[in-house]
Amino acid sequence: MKAMILKAAGQPLVQAEIAKPEPAAGQVLVRIHASAVNPLDLKIAAGKAAHARMPLPAVLGIDMAGVVEAVGPGVTAFAPGDAVFGMTGGVGGVQGSLAEYAAVDADLLAHAPRTIGLREAAALPLAFITAWEGLVDRARVQAGQSVLVQGGAGGVGRMVVQLALAFGAQVAATGRAGQRESIEAMDARFIEQAEGEEFDIVYDTVGGDVLDASFRVVRAYGGHVVSALGWGTHALAPLSFRAASYSGVFTLLPLLSGKRRAAHGTILREAARLVDAGKLSVQLNAGRFTLAEANRAHAAPGGGKVVVDIA
Repeated sequence: MKAMILKAAGQPLVQAEIAKPEPAAGQVLVRIHASAVNPLDLKIAAGKAAHARMPLPAVLGIDMAGVVEAVGPGVTAFAPGDAVFGMTGGVGGVQGSLAEYAAVDADLLAHAPRTIGLREAAALPLAFITAWEGLVDRARVQAGQSVLVQGGAGGVGRMVVQLALAFGAQVAATGRAGQRESIEAMDARFIEQAEGEEFDIVYDTVGGDVLDASFRVVRAYGGHVVSALGWGTHALAPLSFRAASYSGVFTLLPLLSGKRRAAHGTILREAARLVDAGKLSVQLNAGRFTLAEANRAHAAPGGGKVVVDIA
């Protein structure tokens, strides 16, 4: 099969012919139709994501959508011909989605939404799982709560905004002035910078100083701050003085550890349900790229999730 290979960090991907995989027990062989480009994919390619633990040479690509070609022993949830999507590789030594086929752990997959195409489905997994794990699994969002999304126009931020609204929360989101229209189009309240307010839940997708600011605007007595980028050094005193709590999200952990992978499949079934109910959408980049043009896709300017068309 054809695949794009990263031989050395910081170098262009190279197209090559590699062996088509066979599905082992518990695996599904997927003919990949689309591979989404995440910021993390770019960091891995540049050699700036040691936490992803991807030995080289490697096939990158964390998110994908495609059609089941075959199933390995013990797989009963999927059958040949099923449209599926998932966050299935590209880290921890697991083959990624910049290839024509991948043999992936069935626990990581879900049936694709019926109301959108596979290009859109490929853009969902990493961002939606990150949003769900922070907002639902950690902060346990409830209807009527106030939620602030720091960086509401980004890939994860858009997922958090829509997910919070789907749960019946009152949502505000920060962003640059030019992002106001995008945020308000999701029915969230736009603010450039959070100050002088308190929120039941603050979901930080930016990190750094923005995470520090989040500690100062979370509700006293029971408020919860969640961050997908809480990797720096931060003073917890403002959080402690408010009797609030903090959770970090590390979405790669099931792929890296091999543990709790079925949770990802379960979360993606929720994503498909919300998409088909009209409560969740993705914003795609206008550019179109083939597998051979994956380097151009990695260099594409912002403005929605970039997707590489493979099948």
